Amino acid sequence: MRFHVVSLPHTNTTADFPSCAFTQKVVRFAKMMMDLGHEVFLYAGEQNEAPCTEHVPCISERRRAEMVGLKHYTEADWSHPHWRGFCANVIGQMHERIEPQDFICLIGGHAHKPVADAFPKHISVEFGIGYAGTFAMYRVFESYAWMHTVYGAQTGGNAGAADGQWYDAVIPNQIEDGLYDLSRERGDYALYVGRLIDRKGYRIAQEVCQAKGIELILAGPGRDRGNGYGRFVGEVGAKDRATLMAGAACLFAPTVYVEPFGTVTIEAMACGTPVICSDWGAFTETVEQGVHGFRCRSFAEFCAALDRVGSLDHRRIRDDAHRRFSMATVGRQYEDYFRRLSSLWGKGWYEEAAA
Repeated sequence: MRFHVVSLPHTNTTADFPSCAFTQKVVRFAKMMMDLGHEVFLYAGEQNEAPCTEHVPCISERRRAEMVGLKHYTEADWSHPHWRGFCANVIGQMHERIEPQDFICLIGGHAHKPVADAFPKHISVEFGIGYAGTFAMYRVFESYAWMHTVYGAQTGGNAGAADGQWYDAVIPNQIEDGLYDLSRERGDYALYVGRLIDRKGYRIAQEVCQAKGIELILAGPGRDRGNGYGRFVGEVGAKDRATLMAGAACLFAPTVYVEPFGTVTIEAMACGTPVICSDWGAFTETVEQGVHGFRCRSFAEFCAALDRVGSLDHRRIRDDAHRRFSMATVGRQYEDYFRRLSSLWGKGWYEEAAA
């Protein structure tokens, strides 16, 4: 199969952008498909580390930097002229490369819709939906929780009017190969990894750790506007993040909003590190209560979870994470999904299963 994968113009497909989950998903998707023997044409910024058949730069580094300005790169202005220019460049470059029955893979929601509109005879797929504002006929969601949230929102709140879509799918995020594993030495600190915004719940982690007298390390973009408790180390690269996770007693992920996935949780679990999180969203699918960590709904429950994480089986947590979320496992799920879509060029719904 041949995939035309469109990344985001305000980042580069490199390890220098660890806090943009969607950029890193593009990198991993390209690698998974290449490892399975497929062709990948990647339309992105000038700098790229993702394996691909061809890297097609569609925005200059100067313009990418102009888009971000003084903001953090995870903050995107979809209406920026450089965004529209990027899509126009993608369309022009794709016209020179695309062949019948190629797939177009998009990650930017409505901001990427002009690309899909330019190729109406091809199948365009939003292949990693953890955002609102989807448009494509064919969609892959990060979790069932988020798929159902989007379905409900699309009915204007009338949940009873929501219908499923046969060619939608749920495929989880994945752990980067060779980066996460058990550590021989585990510290006694708790860890928070993510943006320092209220809706990510970092203040909850601060209050719980302060109440229990446990050291807290906070890693991620932003500035602490909480109570000042804990050691803020700023944004860290993938290797340093893996080291912090492997040494932690637990990872806090007390997200207030309905979390579409929360990749840091499976990264921590891949190190054998238990997760203490909210009891909704994708966590209900990824964190088995009392096995991989604890899902909580009150301050008392968060405190009790911190007391109990030491009793969990680190190797069981690690083994389950690698079994469920490895790139080899998830890559095959993507391959199966796109083979299902390939039937639409034949009998579609009535296509007979391969022997």
